[in-house]
Amino acid sequence: MPAAALPDLVLLDVNETLSDTAPVAAALEEVGAPGHLAATWFAGVLRDGFARTAAGAAAPFADVARGGLRAVLEGEVDDVDAAAGHVMDAFLHLPAHADVAPGLAALHALGPRVATLSNGAAAVAGALLERAGARDHVDLLLSVEDAPGGAWKPAPAAYAHGLATAGAAPDRALLVAVHPWDVDGAARAGLRTAWVDRAGRTYPDHLLAPDLTVPSLTALAERLAA
Repeated sequence: MPAAALPDLVLLDVNETLSDTAPVAAALEEVGAPGHLAATWFAGVLRDGFARTAAGAAAPFADVARGGLRAVLEGEVDDVDAAAGHVMDAFLHLPAHADVAPGLAALHALGPRVATLSNGAAAVAGALLERAGARDHVDLLLSVEDAPGGAWKPAPAAYAHGLATAGAAPDRALLVAVHPWDVDGAARAGLRTAWVDRAGRTYPDHLLAPDLTVPSLTALAERLAA
């Protein structure tokens, strides 16, 4: 399938790809912790989730996230559990990026099935899309928590679960993500890939390059429509 050919399935990452995580920093500041810990925390969640998957003992995203919050908040606040609860609540109620609702509408209108594939819970993705007014533009809400062993992306089993559930062949599916590690993992699993680069960053040259690089979901729909 050529890079910009219309796929049968558009498979979307959720955390940071669809959700705007900026409010997490604000929530940390509200409990008296530095906002810059948001990036440290999220990177640690991914590290620990990947490590547990590699060890054959994957855990639910929410459990890893709460544990990671307690670790970064230790020594920063008096009541770690209460502070972690406040930040987790903010994370579970994030807004979508401005391009998500129109982008998903445009992608859905092109004809392929549109699905999310998250390392987090499918219900969290569904709530995010409802808040954005975009739930009707997504056909399936998929989570690695329902995959064999609960393996997190970028494990091959995670992508295989998404493809099997949606009934799509790897070379007829397009994985869309802001995370280069997700793009790389999907490419190694045989999927086509699109990297959403909203910030104008440089893609790591030690990872498999995306088939498409776009600044937004609306731009992705335009590329596929062309």
